[in-house]
Order: sequence, then C-alpha cells, then structure tokens
Amino acid sequence: MTAEQQRRVRDLFQAALDQDPAGVGTWVAREAADDPVVRDEVLSLIDHHSRAGAFLAQPIAESAPDLLLDDDPLAPGAVIGEYTIVRELGRGGMGRVYLASERRLGRIVALKALAPHLTRDASQRERLRREARAAASLTHPGICTVYALEEIDGDLYIATEFIDGHTLGEEIRAGRQPPSDDILRTARELAAALASAHAKGIVHRDLKPDNVMRAHDGRLKILDFGLARVDDIRQGEQQRVSGADPTARAATPGRGSYTQPFITQPGMVVGTPAYMAPEQINGQPVDARADVFAYGVLLYEYSCGSHPFAAASALATLARVLESDARPLTMRCPEVPSRVAEAIARCLRKAPAERFGSAAEILGALEMAGVDEPAESLHPTWWRVHQTVIIAIYIVGAILVWSIKDRIETPVTVSLFLAFCAAATVGGVLRGHLVFTEVMNRPHLTLERRRMGGAIMAVDLITSALLFADTAIIARVGALWAVFALALGLGITLASLVLEPATTAAAFGEDP
Repeated sequence: MTAEQQRRVRDLFQAALDQDPAGVGTWVAREAADDPVVRDEVLSLIDHHSRAGAFLAQPIAESAPDLLLDDDPLAPGAVIGEYTIVRELGRGGMGRVYLASERRLGRIVALKALAPHLTRDASQRERLRREARAAASLTHPGICTVYALEEIDGDLYIATEFIDGHTLGEEIRAGRQPPSDDILRTARELAAALASAHAKGIVHRDLKPDNVMRAHDGRLKILDFGLARVDDIRQGEQQRVSGADPTARAATPGRGSYTQPFITQPGMVVGTPAYMAPEQINGQPVDARADVFAYGVLLYEYSCGSHPFAAASALATLARVLESDARPLTMRCPEVPSRVAEAIARCLRKAPAERFGSAAEILGALEMAGVDEPAESLHPTWWRVHQTVIIAIYIVGAILVWSIKDRIETPVTVSLFLAFCAAATVGGVLRGHLVFTEVMNRPHLTLERRRMGGAIMAVDLITSALLFADTAIIARVGALWAVFALALGLGITLASLVLEPATTAAAFGEDP
C-alpha cells in the first residue's frame, strides 16, 4: 500500500466513524469505488473495531495507531541525535516508542517519537513541551522517569526510563488470584506514586492496568503521563476547605481548565472510557478525583480479576460506570483486607465530592490497613468443610441404600438404589466443582454458586426423599436400618436448607 493509499485509508476511516453503522459499508464502497485496496482496508478496520464495542473499550489512538502515524518507523541502528535505535517497542496515538541507547551516558532508554499530527501546530507543540517538563519533574520511584525532551530535525522525542517487566493488565488477564498481602502492597505503592504526582498538580487522566508496569524486581511504575494535565491541586483542596466550588475555576479556559484536553483530535476519545470517572465521560471538568476513581477501578479489577462495572458489552459497561454502583469487593473476594475494600469503595463513588480528594488521602487510609486484616466475619474454610461433609454423606447414603437393597431386593429397592446413586453422583460433582472453583478461580465462584445453587438444592431434596422412601420399606424388618436412613435423609435436608445458607453467608457475606 502506497503512502497516498495509507493517508486515504486514514481519512476515510475517521470519516466513517460519523456515519450510520447500518449503512457504513455502502458508504465506504461508494467513496472508495475506484480503489479496492483502500476499500477493503477501511472495511476491515471498521469490522475489527466495531466488534465487542472496541471503540469504547479503548481509545481509537490505541485501537488503530497506524491511522494516526503517517511517518515511517526508524530502523534498528538509526541514529537520532545522541540516541541509537535498537528496536521498536510499540506504538500508539502519541507516536512510536523505541528501545534506544544514549551515547552520552551509555544507558538504555525508551525513546518516544511523538506523532507528527501532535507537533505540527505551534500551540500544540508548546503545550507538549510544557507537559513533558511537568512529567520530568516527577521523581518518585513509582513513576517512570522522564530523562529528556529532545527536538531533533524539527521532530520531538521524549527519552524515558526503560522498564523491563510486565503490566498489571497482563497479571489480571493471567487469571492469578493475588494474596491479600500483594493486594495491600500494590494498593499502597500505586497510591504513593499517584500522590507524588497529585502533590505537584499533575493529573494522569488515563490510569489503567496497562499503564502500570511491574519490573522484574517487583517494583511498580506508573507509565505514560502523556494524557496528564497540570493543575494546582493544592489550591483546589484549599478552595474545597473554604467552601468554594473548585469546578467553577476549571470551567474557565486557561490554566487548570479541563474542558479542552490538550491532545484532542476529531473523533478521538481522550483516555480509556472503562476507567474514566463519570464526570470525565460526560466531558465535565476533572481534577485529581478522576484519577482516584480510575485507581479504584484498577485495584478492584486487580483484586478479584473482574472489572467492577463489567457487563455484556462495552456500551453496557459504560452505562454502569455512569449509573450503577459496583458490587462490594468483599462479596467477590473475601480475603481482601476490609480497609482496602472500604477505600476502593469510596474511590468508586459517582460524585467527586464523595471520593478521596487525592491519592494522598487514599494512602493515609491504607496506612491503617494490615495484611492480617481480612474481614473477620468471612470464613471460606468452613464453607469448604461443609461441601466436603455433604459429599461424604452422599457416599455413606449410597452404601446404606445398597445395603437396604441387598437386604430386601425388590424392583422398588433396586430402583431407589440406582436413583440415589445417580443423584448423589451429580451432587458430588457439582459440589466438587464449586470447591475447585473456590480454590483455583475465586473471581468466578459467585457466578458458579448462583448458576448451580438450584440444581444442588434439587439434588439434596431428591436424595432425602429417596432415603425416606427406603426408610418406609426397611422399617418393617429392620428398625436400626430405618433409623440410619431417616437420620441421613433429615441430615441432608437440614444441611441444605438451614446449614448451607449460614456457612455461605459466613464465607462470602451474602446468601447463596
């Protein structure tokens, strides 16, 4: 594909975003009728990014960065000022990122080549310089260090610390359930790093799991303050204390105004909607409390593996962010320290005034939380014991009905024996599956319990009824056998209707 075709694909794709989805295919076919290559490429992009609500799941700058990058990538070995390119690390709406070596200090850096569409306009260029200088002022060990802003041959480059590791997003997608001490440590480290930025009046605006790296030594680093905005947060806090409305100042264009984000392009979403605060989604002024909301979403997802507002589609997720409250974290992940869960719940409140004012306040709340402080009322071990005991009762019951069938072998007792064994097998498999899910995949346990709860109760009642039937048959010739069968039947019934709701509530803080 030629450079001219690439530019045409980019222009048509951006224009297609404003078309009616039902007729966008016909529109593209008409607009690119003279070039099948361009037509097919645009249709492919539209199809790819319309599936599963991709337009809302992440910014278009990340979904289709090639549409915004009309420059050629730098080849390994290319020399840019004092930097020698090693390889390309990635690309996004802000530009391409390369692994490079710096000749002056002999160190490896991540070199971000800012996209030309961000630097052509003089005012945008100056604003980028100002924001890069602000980001460079952040020296906290939990924030990726900005080394330099370079202007070489008319192009802008940002040299930053290179972090060798993986993102929190990758940890979440791996499905591993972090222990409570890891949750608390991660929460504190992220809050401390974010508090350092907020103290200098810098708001990230795109905090999410894929913007947090865990280095090989275990340290966390917040990446990409590329959407950051400078504001005097401390002045805003003073205004809140004095009773003034901090959003009134932000509504006036100028320093501290968020009504016009500095990297806004037609059709581009600034930030990632699934991690945006409601006021940010609605285009209202934002401050550090928008980062607080994103922090709550991130920690909730890290703790239990599920987005707090997860829904069947990205559009439905966005609606829940705006309108619904997140389910309490302790219901999904009981081992989370209670103070951590409380802090996350406050971060996720819809009204900015009800959240923490900045990450420093989050850090203060977390300092009171201890790793040995999971909610005292939650006892998942007793729930596992309950499931194991019921499975054992199934086995004892099968032995008993076999013994009754062996003592009085009639078509009825044989049928009762076969029916009981079938029901007990089903019940044992279902309960065993729940125990396995609780141990290996805790975030999905609540869904599995609700999905199987009715079937398990039905099995329990059926096995009890079969034991009662055997009791009536064997009572005439063996009173002791009848007592055993009656006791087992009553035991299963009471365990299902009385004991199991209690152990479930004790383990997970809710009724099954």
